[in-house]
Amino acid sequence: MKIGIGMPNPVRGTPGQALVDWARRAEERGFSGLATIDRIAYPSYDSLTTLAVAAGATSRIGLVPNILLAPVYPAVLLAKSAASLDQLSGGRLTLGLATGGREDDFTAVGVDFAARGRVFDESLALMHQIWAGEPSFAPGPIAGRVPILIGGGSKAAIRRGVTWAAGWTLGGAPAEYAGAYFAQVRDAWRQAGRDGEPRLAALVYFSVGDDAEDASRAYLRDYYGFIGPYADQVAESALRTPEAIRGAVAAFTDAGCTELYFDPTTSSVDQVDRLADLVL
Repeated sequence: MKIGIGMPNPVRGTPGQALVDWARRAEERGFSGLATIDRIAYPSYDSLTTLAVAAGATSRIGLVPNILLAPVYPAVLLAKSAASLDQLSGGRLTLGLATGGREDDFTAVGVDFAARGRVFDESLALMHQIWAGEPSFAPGPIAGRVPILIGGGSKAAIRRGVTWAAGWTLGGAPAEYAGAYFAQVRDAWRQAGRDGEPRLAALVYFSVGDDAEDASRAYLRDYYGFIGPYADQVAESALRTPEAIRGAVAAFTDAGCTELYFDPTTSSVDQVDRLADLVL
C-alpha cells in the first residue's frame, strides 16, 4: 500500500509559503502523493492552484485532488486545467472527483445542487471526449486520458468508477467499512470487464504530538461546523497517537486499500516529519 499525505490547503491561516515547504518536505521524506481537499464556500486555497504550485516545487511526488467537487466546475475548463497540470507535472496528476454534498458550495457558483449527479455524469463524458481530441480544447498531444478516482460510497459512484475511472477514493470511513466497499467495487470492476485491478484509495485525518491537538480539533470543528453537534465527533475521530496511526496503516492494508492519504489538521510543516517517522 502506498502512503501519501494531504496538504493543509483548507486549514485557516496557513501561509502560502508553508504549502510550498510542505510539498518539498513530503517529497524528501518519501510520501507517494500529495492530496488536497476541495471547497468553494470556505476560506481555503484552491486545489488545482495548490497542486500546480506543489508540482513546480517538486519533481517526483504524485498530485491528487481528493476530491474536486466536479459539478461546480465547467467541464471544458476542468478538462483543460487538469490536462495542463498533468502534462506540466510530467504525468503526476490523478484527478479525484465526486459530486459533493454541501449546498453552499453550489450556491456560491450558481449551480443547481439538486442536479449535481446528472451534471457530474455529463461532465465525465465531455471531459473524456476533450482528452481524446473531440473537440481539441485541451493541451495536446493527449495520450489517453488523465487518470480519475471517483469519490463516494454510493452505487452511482461505483457505476461512474467502472465507466470512467482508474479506481475509487473513500474519505472519512473506518477500515472495516472501506474493506466491504472495496470488495463491492472490485466485483463491479470484474463484471464490467475492466482489465487489471482498480486503484482503491482512502483518506484519514491526523495530527501528531500533544502540542498539535488543540489546533487539530479547532480546525475540524470549524470545517465541519455546518453539520452542528456532529462536528465534535469528526474532530475526535482524527488519528492522534502513534498507535492509532500505525494501526490505521495495518487495517487499511488488510482492507485491500492500495493508497492511503493522511490528511493534516494543522499546517505546521513539522507534521510531515512526525508522520513520516511513524509510517515510512
